[in-house]
Amino acid sequence: MERLDGGSAVPSGLRGGIVALGNFDGFHLGHQAVVGRAVERAHAAGRPAIVATFDPHPKRYFRPDSDWFRLTTMEQRARLIETAGADAMLVFHFDAELAALSAEAFARDRLAGAIGAAGVVTGGDFTFGRGRSGDVATLAELGRSLGFEAEVVPPVALDGETVSSTRIRALLQQGHPRGAARLLTRPFAIEGVVEHGAKLGRELGFPTANLSIGKYLRPAYGIYAVRGRLADGRVLDGVANLGIRPSFDPPVELLESYFFDFDGDLYGQAIEVALVDYLRAEARFDSLDALKAQMDLDAAEARKRLAEA
Repeated sequence: MERLDGGSAVPSGLRGGIVALGNFDGFHLGHQAVVGRAVERAHAAGRPAIVATFDPHPKRYFRPDSDWFRLTTMEQRARLIETAGADAMLVFHFDAELAALSAEAFARDRLAGAIGAAGVVTGGDFTFGRGRSGDVATLAELGRSLGFEAEVVPPVALDGETVSSTRIRALLQQGHPRGAARLLTRPFAIEGVVEHGAKLGRELGFPTANLSIGKYLRPAYGIYAVRGRLADGRVLDGVANLGIRPSFDPPVELLESYFFDFDGDLYGQAIEVALVDYLRAEARFDSLDALKAQMDLDAAEARKRLAEA
């Protein structure tokens, strides 16, 4: 799959494609339906399938001080989009220039002009253009004059509610990663480079791989059963603390993962840790012995939950 810059014209071999257009943060069931429809249309017509997204998220651009809400990095999103069958992922850099474009100018210059889109597929709540002035009806009208066919994919519902990134974020913040995974079709995962820490876990017999939570959404702080994917493709079961480690000062926000039956050096390596199940909230312990006893219990419970999963 090719990675394209939304500020430049696409290569000639990808012009005339069917474009799935949206933020696609999380790439949940609803996003998969939009991209799936674009890929289906592209294959039927013998055209390339392009997924166009935005970075940063428009909300982050307009509200830079808002709490972190990201569910996927662009690298994670790219892998998911490639797996869905797209030929290219095009990233519009959301900056002052893009924010100032009218709906008509965005459709004319970016979709019809730079991409040469033959079709555009979106979800029903998609908006675009300065001040969010354009909606799916606007896009359909502009498409008719600019030579592309716009299509809206209806919302996807699960358990009687529409699948959305907002719903997924709420589930994660409430400590329900399994519920979020049903909407995502996979567990929520944090990816990063393993950092050096204070080596406290090693002293307790639980050496951990420490990741910064960075720009991700903050799920409920607590202890999780996790699965880690290493750079070499190995998948390891484990237990992790996500939070600020209330038994230690100063508080440091980290995802600290202890992988079962693993003895190796992960410092400086990129890994991805999936939050499979929530075990309990963070707690402060009066002694290291009490903390270690609880960690033994947490590890046993995590092994049980992961075996069931």
